Amino acid sequence: MKMGEMTVREAGRRGGLALVQKYGRTYLSLIGRKGGKATARKYKDLLREWGKRGGRPRKGRLEETMGEGQA
Repeated sequence: MKMGEMTVREAGRRGGLALVQKYGRTYLSLIGRKGGKATARKYKDLLREWGKRGGRPRKGRLEETMGEGQA
């Protein structure tokens, strides 16, 4: 990496820390909670179905996706 460059992870960390300094933890906690509630309202039926199946589905394995490994 060249001098002055940073990874996406580092950029995200720095941005997050800047937001905490600017707005404070309480505000960020509040908007996170509001976003979670909005998501729950929007996808209520989908989340309920995932819960019945034991949690959020995982990505399929490559073999399953490509149709290999089937008898």
